[in-house]
Parts: sequence; C-alpha cells; structure tokens
Amino acid sequence: MAISLTDRLTRLKDYLPANLAPELSGRLTRSVGLTLECVGCPMVVGDRCLIQGETTGAVEAEVVGFEDDRVYLMPLTAVEGLRPGARVVPLSAASRVPVGPELLGRVVNGTGEPLDGKGSLKAQAQVSLFGEIINPLNRAPVRQSMDVGIRAINALLTVGQGQRLGLFAGSGVGKSMLLGMMTRFTDADITVVGLIGERGREVKEFIEDILGEEGLARSVVVASPADDSPLMRLRAAMLTTRIAEYFRDQGKRVLLLMDSLTRYAQAQREIALAVGEPPATKGYPPSVFAKLPQLVERTGNGKPGGGSITAFYTVLTEGDDQQDPIADAARAILDGHIVLSRRLAEEGHYPAIDVEASVSRVMPQVTDDAHFARAQRFKQVYSRYQQARDLISVGAYVPGSDPETDFAIEHIEAMRQFLHQGLRESAPLQASIEQLMNVVPGRTEGNPSSVSGAGS
Repeated sequence: MAISLTDRLTRLKDYLPANLAPELSGRLTRSVGLTLECVGCPMVVGDRCLIQGETTGAVEAEVVGFEDDRVYLMPLTAVEGLRPGARVVPLSAASRVPVGPELLGRVVNGTGEPLDGKGSLKAQAQVSLFGEIINPLNRAPVRQSMDVGIRAINALLTVGQGQRLGLFAGSGVGKSMLLGMMTRFTDADITVVGLIGERGREVKEFIEDILGEEGLARSVVVASPADDSPLMRLRAAMLTTRIAEYFRDQGKRVLLLMDSLTRYAQAQREIALAVGEPPATKGYPPSVFAKLPQLVERTGNGKPGGGSITAFYTVLTEGDDQQDPIADAARAILDGHIVLSRRLAEEGHYPAIDVEASVSRVMPQVTDDAHFARAQRFKQVYSRYQQARDLISVGAYVPGSDPETDFAIEHIEAMRQFLHQGLRESAPLQASIEQLMNVVPGRTEGNPSSVSGAGS
C-alpha cells in the first residue's frame, strides 16, 4: 500500500527539533578599510556573525554600529576572499567566554582560544563577556594592603587590595620587567595578565623570560599582539577583565596586570574612526574616553566578604609626555599612578620609579601612622636632594648652608640603595617597611626639624 506524502512528513516530523526557527542571514554589500557593511540581517551592536568567504572559509566579525538598514561589521581576523553579496550568518551565544581554574598556566587569545600549544581548553564554565556591574555602595572599601614584592612600591606607594593604579612610562624604561617581578613576588592568589597590542616577540619573551614557569603556574595570560585586528585587541582587554572578575567572585585575591591601557584606547579609536565617529582630543573620538572608565570600573573590590581585583594598567606616555590625553584621562579614573623615569633608567637605576611624581591615593587607609609618616619623610628628604642636585654636582653648594640639604646629602646613598632592586630579588611588604624605618631617621631621632620639602 502506498504511503501518502502527508504520512511520510508526519513520521519525519518526530526527528526534528521541537522549536525549529528559520535561519536568518544577510549579505555583504560593502568593504572599506576595516569596516564591512551588511544588509538583511537583524543584529544588535555586540552580536557576532560569520561571513562566508569563497576561498578562505568563514570570517568572524562583530557588529560595531548601524545606519538605517545597514549594519557595520568589524572582522576579528584578517579579511581575505570576501566578495559582494557574501552570506552573513548570525552566531548564537557568541559573547560567552571560557573561565575556570583550568585557565591557570595557559595563554589564550581575545576569544579564549589557546595559543600555547598545550591542547584544547576544557573550561569549567562559560560566562558572558560583559560582567555584572556592582553598585559602588555595595563594594567593600579598600582597607587591607597587598604585597607586590617591589620594595619602593611596598614601602613608599603601598597598594591596597582592590586598588587600581596606572604605571606611566615611555618605551624602553622597564615597565614589562616590573610587571614580571610583580607576578613572581606578589602574595595574590591568582594573577591575570593582559598583553594588549604588544609586539609578538615581546609576548613570547614576557611569558618565557620575564614571567617564567613559576609565575605562569598561577597566572592566566591573555595575549593579543599588535598585528591582531583592533576588535580582537579590544576583546582581549575585556576578556582579561572578565577572567579576573570570575576569580574575584570565587573569593580570590586577584592581581590584574594589563599592558597596556593605551593600546586598548588606540584599538577603540581605530574602530570608532572606521565607522565614522568624528575625532576630538588629539585624534581620539569621544567613545574612547567613555570606554576607559567602563573597563577600569569593573575591577576593584567585590561585595564585603568576597574577593578583590587589584589592577595595574600600563599607560604609554609618547615622548615621555605626561599630558598625553590617554595618560591624563587615566590619572583621573585610577586610584594612583606610578611614574617610571627615563633619566633613572639611563642611569641604570631599576626599577626606575620616580617616587616624587608617583602617588598611591589609598595609602593612608592601608598603612599605620608610623609607616605613613616615615614614607612622607623619605619623600621630603629625597625631594630636597633633587632640588639641590645641580648645585651639588657642580660644587656650588656650600655645606652648612641648609641643615635639611646637608641631611639629604648624608642619606642620599642609602636612599638610592633602598630604591634599587634586582630582577630576581623579592622584597616582602613587612621587610620593606622595616628597611624604610632604618634608611631615614624620623624627626625625633636627631635629624633637622624644619623642612619645606614636597609631600606625596
């Protein structure tokens, strides 16, 4: 007996998914510079999609803007083999990223895919790339200090758990080395490192030579080198923050190191200019200065009794210009800044921290009165010597002219030795404080009482 078409379709229906929805797709209409245009595909800003290429397979892209019925796409990888009318297919659940303890010791890219050749990443969970915004009144205050293993920072610029600081430096003054020392010597539970926009050679050197096996074992590294697309660099910074948020929510004390915040801003500038946003301050569109606090404010302390993210962001000061727009904006939204001096680096002084120009805004809340007073005294004496340095170097200063300057000359060598630290030398917090107390005597220990030096 012949089976009717209706009966056959009824039987096959049982093998189909219950709520089968039609697959929507659009087509590519334009490609100019970094931007692709698509029509006929209903997507929102932040959605990801696949563009079917003729020879190179699918190209993954993300929606970064729209105008009328046109959607602007930014590719995550190199664009090759695309043609007019290419099919654009939306991706479901595209903004979820892998997190979990399996990430420790691994190096991933901006989408969470492993780069270290250690096999596939079997993460414990998949979470949204955009973390939950914490009400500022629900955050725990910064009240406990954190040991970063750097003597000058521990003693003179004490860092609090949940603090966010900027590491301001030009090129070649040792910021990567300083970050590597922190990863090895910190007492944080977990370190999350974001290498954003760095040279590919530096990424490998940082992981193998600066971070080392010991540092990598309790770290997660997210790397997006300079030849990645701007969208991939942007996502790498967001993924770095999201991984840190996950571990914070598990009650861990997290140290987040991002190198660099400037490359993140430059990636956003490339995207914004490509979609037609007008430039404002020195070529940076307004969206750049809106994105910076959105990224930085995600770090810090969680709810009382939970974990914390203590963050260091490197900020490139082009031509050592501290008034660079990104540097200026970063200083306003961070809880302190550490300035690396090219002059000190050229003198062979490492780490090249300029203690006069640096400040930790939460130091009074995480140190006792004796420690804070002695740190202030150190800065005052050091500053007094720097003010008279030119006169002293040419022999124009007459000893006895100023008791405070004489006191600074007497102790400057001990202070310089205190600020020096070897690359393999760890300086725990308590030991750093004890050394500080012995370097420069307090006012009641026989040194001059009058002082007009600078404070922090």
